[in-house]
Amino acid sequence: MSRGTRVRGWESDGGAGSPPGAGLMGVGLPVDTRSAGRRAGVGVPAEMVRPGWRTGVGVPAETGRPGWRTGVGVPADMSLAGRRAGVSMPADAGLLDGVRQWLAESGAEPTPARVAQALREQGRVLGDAEVLGAAERLRSELVGSGPLEPLLGDPSVTDVLVSAPDRVWVDRGGGLELTGVSFPDAAAVRRLAQRLAAVAGRRLDDAHPWVDARLPDGTRLHAVLPPVAVGSTCLSLRVVRPRAFTLDELVTAGTVPPGGDRLLRALLDARLSFLISGGTGSGKTTLLSALLGLVGPGERIVLAEDSAELRPDHPHVVRLESRPANQEGAGLVTLQDLVRQALRMRPDRLVVGEVRGPEVVALLAALNTGHEGGCGTVHANAASGVPARLEALGTAAGLDRAALHSQVAAALSVVLHLVRDRTGRRRIAEVHVLERDAAGLVVTVPALRWGPEAFAYGRGWERLRGLLGGIGDVGGIGGVGERGEEL
Repeated sequence: MSRGTRVRGWESDGGAGSPPGAGLMGVGLPVDTRSAGRRAGVGVPAEMVRPGWRTGVGVPAETGRPGWRTGVGVPADMSLAGRRAGVSMPADAGLLDGVRQWLAESGAEPTPARVAQALREQGRVLGDAEVLGAAERLRSELVGSGPLEPLLGDPSVTDVLVSAPDRVWVDRGGGLELTGVSFPDAAAVRRLAQRLAAVAGRRLDDAHPWVDARLPDGTRLHAVLPPVAVGSTCLSLRVVRPRAFTLDELVTAGTVPPGGDRLLRALLDARLSFLISGGTGSGKTTLLSALLGLVGPGERIVLAEDSAELRPDHPHVVRLESRPANQEGAGLVTLQDLVRQALRMRPDRLVVGEVRGPEVVALLAALNTGHEGGCGTVHANAASGVPARLEALGTAAGLDRAALHSQVAAALSVVLHLVRDRTGRRRIAEVHVLERDAAGLVVTVPALRWGPEAFAYGRGWERLRGLLGGIGDVGGIGGVGERGEEL
């Protein structure tokens, strides 16, 4: 082979008479180290990474990309061998920038074939693992969630929160944890937020500096841009569980005390209308999804939500989702509109994902017109605060106080209140029944309260038992009453 002859991406620098495998530095390499041999894994030790291909000298497995240019060893998980073992390697920034620019100019998707072509255009020759790694990195940046993708893919993660480029938090059910994930700078966080908003079909820019939307996979997105968010774009992602928890799983997790599942089943069988109250992240949607999964298969459930988060395990569910106006101010569909449409869809159970606006009027009207078993969620600090919360919403919608309390008294029977304690555990703190006081206003009366072994009852228990009369042996729920009797 003559000097300088290329053989499938290799150069011989050994001069005339050099063996066919002579490398760039004149060190002989076996003939089976040609490209085909490398792809087949023949003749090249696992630790022979690119420096060895060019010099013919074996390089330790821990010498990865930084070592290719500086000769400095890096941890094993940065090497080709480490990537083959399933450990990710950060792609070279300059390399990715060049590929990104080529893809943008050509309008091509970041498929492995296109990435390989972009690399060839830059005069870079990389192995299959590197091409696939670059393609995955670009796909994550261009159509995925960027650095957040591994967190969102973790089945134990419920929330991902970004408050600064180097402050990424997750919640796995036990409180917030700071992760090691980071962004290059604040501009990278902003780009990701804007791209996710675009995927959800929403606008996020200086004129509209915040967005609340649902991504195609069901993830709830909220983002706020600077200067409204001081310092850096704030990004909040609520991961929706693909499968609803069962009631038995909630008992095992401690959300429902032992024996409490019988009460909740009886509540559904009696077709009582109820609200689930609690703060943000207390598990309202999770509990409601589990309860709706217990509804008889012959019943039709119609859901109306601002963001489709309820995923009951039920064979007959109709899901309606509100929609904001477009840039021309047209196309607005409110939750109140959805409740009205749901009434025309023959619902056996009408469910409002979260009551937080004028839709409270339509919901109360529906529950007073023969639609039994309706339910929903509402934000409140305690079960006793639910009437005041409904009063505030109804007053804002133009319903006077007396009319609203009359509607509430006739429409709702039970309030289940959830809390999240300091350890991050979510649980049903109390169960209240509704009744009118001497002034005719609706108040809640505690019927059951949380106990580590079982529910314990309050003075409203007899009324609740009466509402559940004839539906199973709910009087056998464990717990000790105020007078010491065993339930």
